[in-house]
Amino acid sequence: MPGPDTALVRELPSRLLAWYSRERRDLPWRRTRDPYRIWLAEVMLQQTRVDTVIPYYRRFLSRFPTLTALAAAPLDDVLERWAGLGYYARARNLHAAARRVVSEHGGRVPRSAEELRALPGVGRYTAGAVLSIAFNISAPVLDGNVTRVLARWLRLRGNVRAPATQRRLWRVAQELIPNGRAGEFNQAVMELGALVCTPARPRCPLCPAARLCGAFLHGEQEELPTKARRGPVPHFDVGVGLVWRRGRLLIARRPPTGLLGGLWEFPGGKREGGEALEETVRREVKEEVGLDTGRLAPLVTCKHAYSHFRVTLHAFECRAPRGRARPLACEAVRWVRPADLSAYAFPAGSREIIRRICGDGPAAGRTRHDRCQGGRRA
Repeated sequence: MPGPDTALVRELPSRLLAWYSRERRDLPWRRTRDPYRIWLAEVMLQQTRVDTVIPYYRRFLSRFPTLTALAAAPLDDVLERWAGLGYYARARNLHAAARRVVSEHGGRVPRSAEELRALPGVGRYTAGAVLSIAFNISAPVLDGNVTRVLARWLRLRGNVRAPATQRRLWRVAQELIPNGRAGEFNQAVMELGALVCTPARPRCPLCPAARLCGAFLHGEQEELPTKARRGPVPHFDVGVGLVWRRGRLLIARRPPTGLLGGLWEFPGGKREGGEALEETVRREVKEEVGLDTGRLAPLVTCKHAYSHFRVTLHAFECRAPRGRARPLACEAVRWVRPADLSAYAFPAGSREIIRRICGDGPAAGRTRHDRCQGGRRA
């Protein structure tokens, strides 16, 4: 495939860098060259908006200010600081990678793409971002913003995720990097995609590269890149059991891999077929922790959206008067007081449930607990 137009290579970097120096946002990770902090930001920013990331970034660094501190921390602590940001595999991989850096690289973030990409969760984009921004090494980046910008500059048609097109985009991203300005240039392209060359209604009159952009010159900036068709988003009803015993609630930790791996949750799962939600809760609690539940009382229904599906959580309070809770389909179980739930990393979908348990003051959990037991204390 042909490379970028000569004028694009010759004129674009200086125009874009001048624009970036004037228009760049003042973001906390742009005030440092610490590779750990840049790496953390890039991981958090994957599929997550900047405004959402900033408070999590600051909160995370207040607990783990260095890569060594992160590596030394228990995974539960890391997940607790990540709770609510979603895509928890990012946190698990970052923690595992930090431990590898400490054990295999003396605590120093590698300066080669090969070594970086050997770490858990580090792909070509993250490696390129860390190398270019932290070390000013001429390494390209290609995320959603950069892909969109390049596709419009080059007037690319068809699926930008096709392997041949991806190879071309990576090559062009490399060819456009000016000598000695890799970090600034890569951030400038990403910033242009975030602020000007947006997915819908791009602000072309404000773009420093408009007269070099093939899509703009042909009036196709709204059409490119070609958008893939999306199917309907699946929806699932999930029954959740708030199992009380002696003033404590039963929580279970998910297996370390997969969606929401390593997080704590209330026992429950998807409704099967046409079963009643109460039956879903009884079945899931039995399968997950081995307990038989008594009378169920509905507490709250709340909705949550993940990247590829949506769920409606139906939470029921109940009690399990006999038996020992066992981790049959989970990694661990624990009985905790409602006031201590905040010490555990729960997925965002559980927030409303926890708020309803604890949000009305210290007596709220006890009152609902009594109601589930017909007014008797366990």
